[in-house]
Amino acid sequence: MTGYALRRVGQAILVLWAAYTLTFFAVFLLPSDAAEIMAAGSDSTNSVDPATLAEFRARYGLDQPLHLQYLRALGGVFRGDLGTSIHTGRPVARMLGEAIGPTVTLAALGMLVGVLLGAALAVAITLVPRRGPRHLLATVPAVGISVPTFCVGLVLLQVVSFQWGLLPAFGSSGFESLVLPVLALSLPVAALIAQLLSKSIEAERSAEYADIALAKGLSRLRVHLAHVVRNALLPAFTMAGLLAGELFGGSIVVETVFSRAGLGRVALSAVQARDLPVILGVVTVGACVFIVVNLAVDLLYPLLDPRIAVAR
Repeated sequence: MTGYALRRVGQAILVLWAAYTLTFFAVFLLPSDAAEIMAAGSDSTNSVDPATLAEFRARYGLDQPLHLQYLRALGGVFRGDLGTSIHTGRPVARMLGEAIGPTVTLAALGMLVGVLLGAALAVAITLVPRRGPRHLLATVPAVGISVPTFCVGLVLLQVVSFQWGLLPAFGSSGFESLVLPVLALSLPVAALIAQLLSKSIEAERSAEYADIALAKGLSRLRVHLAHVVRNALLPAFTMAGLLAGELFGGSIVVETVFSRAGLGRVALSAVQARDLPVILGVVTVGACVFIVVNLAVDLLYPLLDPRIAVAR
């Protein structure tokens, strides 16, 4: 188990380094001049004075060779220094640290609600005895998967807030302001979990151990919930780990739709101001969250299924 954990941690560090490196060179190797874009800021229509541009390059070290810029930036990441925002002049790490709390809260609640809704829908699909209602329920996950998250958010805004007036449309104060963003995030997640888990339950229900349990006199409901669903959870757990990382990026989009404070607002402001250090920091934090969540899923596998710990 220790060797398995060390290998997974090493792979996670390698993936994080690769994500940061690719993002860095993707930003600075574009055909346009990154320094000129940052110096212009939001006013990209006018060209920057050459003297001003030269002073800007010298101030932020952009006049050095690209590999030296990369090594300096990478060394700063290891020290927890993501650079300085060109637009605000504040340290990027401090800006992201202040904004990440609301985003993590939104993503965690969206994940929790999505898993619970998806599991309940999957169990309902596999328990309904009649064929017609069962097929009708089985179409719900496909519809949920096909609708993008921002479309779900816009529909909730239009119907629940503007037409019915039940919940606030914008803002980030109070529990009521969390309801619509959490629903916008959780519904696509619930659809994916329900589709995968219902298929896995159908496959496990035809296994021999289910027939043996029924032959021993256990009720069909108890066999279904205590044995079949439990053994069918591992593929859904894998999907939940992947979705948790993607949900962090989806929460940034939802924050923008609902005008909530968080990384979404920071990322939007950075894109509008061409603040590339902040954009690079947001991408790095998102990649780190995705890697940490999936690392946790990998390390929890042997606890859920002991056969994984002894398998080659």
